[in-house]
Amino acid sequence: MLLTRLLTTVAAALRPVPVRAHCDTADGPAVTAGRRALETGDVTPALAWIPAGGEAELRDVFDRALRVRVLGPDAAVVADRLFLETLVRLHRQGEGVGFTGIQPAGAHVDPVVAAADAALESGSDDDLLALLPPERRAPVHALFGAARAARDHDAADVDAGRRAVAAYVAFVQHAEGEDHGHHDDGSAREHAHAHAH
Repeated sequence: MLLTRLLTTVAAALRPVPVRAHCDTADGPAVTAGRRALETGDVTPALAWIPAGGEAELRDVFDRALRVRVLGPDAAVVADRLFLETLVRLHRQGEGVGFTGIQPAGAHVDPVVAAADAALESGSDDDLLALLPPERRAPVHALFGAARAARDHDAADVDAGRRAVAAYVAFVQHAEGEDHGHHDDGSAREHAHAHAH
């Protein structure tokens, strides 16, 4: 029995992990928003990354984290970790994907995802489109425009923030390709669609 468990664990560790968008990495956009929330004491930037149904849980963990952080450096590390893991777990659940922890900063990110982020920052998707097959360029370009436009919103408007995140997720997923595996069952598209309307 012990040998079976050991072999199962080793097999799981050796199984190829699908490349994903980096919403679950320590230097990804969701965790960055969570750190900004902790630094400012305002949970709003983090709320944009989760479905409305998870808001009460995230607010509760955030309030507790803020109270514990002041108890010392070790307490702050534990409180921050709990809050950030809760944030990423709720985000991943909203996409219909299981939570496997926060991946380390610098974890491998698909070059298409990196190019998509760079496009949003620079305002030009030329380099991204050059990486894509011709049939995906027009729809990805349209989603790029929508994601860029959605970024300009009142930072205090959580619903607008959620629409911006939904536009970002849709853009990145389509840049990766429908068969890429950022989500398991299409619920991410439903999540994005629900927040976009």
